[in-house]
Amino acid sequence: MFIAVVGLGANLGDRRATLQRAIDALATFRGVVASKASSIYETVPVGGPPQPEFLNAAMRLELDDSRSARALVHELLGLERQLGRVRGETDARFGPRVLDLDLLWTSGAPSTDEDAIVPHPRLHERAFALIPFLEVTPEARATYAAALALLDVREVREVRRVE
Repeated sequence: MFIAVVGLGANLGDRRATLQRAIDALATFRGVVASKASSIYETVPVGGPPQPEFLNAAMRLELDDSRSARALVHELLGLERQLGRVRGETDARFGPRVLDLDLLWTSGAPSTDEDAIVPHPRLHERAFALIPFLEVTPEARATYAAALALLDVREVREVRRVE
């Protein structure tokens, strides 16, 4: 079994509907055996230009062993496009976006593949990613608890509890 955790974020358009559509689509990816979504959190943007607040969540996918991190990232980029994200000059790093999907973590050995670096290189620096990540990946708590304790979590507010 290959476990992957995907971070989801949106701060343009109908954020909640976009996240729900992405969560529903992730659960149907090829090779998914089981999935679990975190609660949804509203968060203040980190860096970048002035912009609306984000809704963030995480999705744990349990996949058959035939999957690779690189293939999963390719599918995530396709899903972003399908749900309305257009990358380009107006979609600058840290800028507003209809949908952002990041591969945060996988079971097994870390990957330094430039197209699929895992764990995500800034996961330990981002409360908006760590909180939902740890909600669906409790086995990683020992590794990331110290990092989370150093972060300001006051601007990460739960808006929808997982059902």
